[in-house]
Amino acid sequence: MRILIVGAGQAAASMAARLRAKGHDGALTVIGAEPAPPYQRPPLSKAYLLGQMGLDRLVLRTAEWWQDQDIALHLSETAASVDPVARTVTTDRGTHAYDALALTLGARPRRLPAAMGGHLPGTHVIRSLADVDALAPAMQPGRRLVVIGGGYIGLEAAAVARKLGLTVTLIEAAPRILGRVAAPQTADLIRALHQAQGVTILEGTAISRITGDDRATGVALTDGRDIPADLVVTGIGVLPVTDLAAKAGLALDDGIATDIHGRTSDPAIWAAGDCASIPHQDGRLRLESVGGAIDMAECVADNILGADRAYAPNPWFWSDQFDAKLQIAGLGAGHDRIVTRSGASDHSGSVWYFRQDRLIAVDALNDARAYMIGKRLIEAGRSPDPDAIVTAPDLKALLS
Repeated sequence: MRILIVGAGQAAASMAARLRAKGHDGALTVIGAEPAPPYQRPPLSKAYLLGQMGLDRLVLRTAEWWQDQDIALHLSETAASVDPVARTVTTDRGTHAYDALALTLGARPRRLPAAMGGHLPGTHVIRSLADVDALAPAMQPGRRLVVIGGGYIGLEAAAVARKLGLTVTLIEAAPRILGRVAAPQTADLIRALHQAQGVTILEGTAISRITGDDRATGVALTDGRDIPADLVVTGIGVLPVTDLAAKAGLALDDGIATDIHGRTSDPAIWAAGDCASIPHQDGRLRLESVGGAIDMAECVADNILGADRAYAPNPWFWSDQFDAKLQIAGLGAGHDRIVTRSGASDHSGSVWYFRQDRLIAVDALNDARAYMIGKRLIEAGRSPDPDAIVTAPDLKALLS
């Protein structure tokens, strides 16, 4: 069986490794548009941007590993179309035939339109190695950075910039930072952390445009203020990459729609990672995370080989900001109660999400113990008394 994987990120690397580990000894090809082999994306906005991690540590597998596993890795090659009838993928370099095709295309950052100055030099996004390589030289002490967007990427960029000595203003149009992904209590912890480090945070503040003629010189707000800037980073979310699937006639629904096994509307085509959405509760779920990419990719690999295994999301995330680590287990959407527990030091603590008395998620800032105990409880389907979380002298007692 000829297996072709299009998209060369975390999901692709995990899927290829799983296929070989599970005994697939037939043709296996991975095609990626970037020149670098599959690499870790989370460190890009943190250790890599700070200069603490090089490309050699960023890559997921060595060149020798791909050769030893007899996996054909095609880099700097862009897929243009899929012919589901002929079962071929055409790229800018040729045509590849497949018996099973997996789309692991990831996501692309949202950009401000040109009418709002999104095209100006000095305006950056953070998603790929090339994005960060373009941004890093501009991150010089004393310069003024404006970050547009108060999600994880924007906050991580703000933290790195302050550590490098830049003056940082972060602008969030919503009433608060992390409005889409975390409870107000978690946002309070993160806001306090950033303000203590000198980041100016403007919430409930909409932008009019990025100003400048030949390059970005500031950000104009809708209330008439203008924030001067030497560079701008936009962290306003990502969009699943679905162009190839759309042209092939595959069903789309907040990404490439798959069934619980990762199969698309074409029985010979599968999808995994940030580009894919799966049935979940009464709707669909698309996870933008390393853990989700790995787990779904391995499940799809098993199913390509005939396992017929349902993918059961087990979400976990993390975000490093300054010297703090935010760890998240589960999904807090749909919660109806929250309890908080103070941590042992400044800028630490945990936020516990419940829905109908069931523990569904935990956010822990600088509190690895709370994260690990919360994660174990969620995975085991166990829900402690919310009041006990606040009062227990030792959280480990919740596992008893």
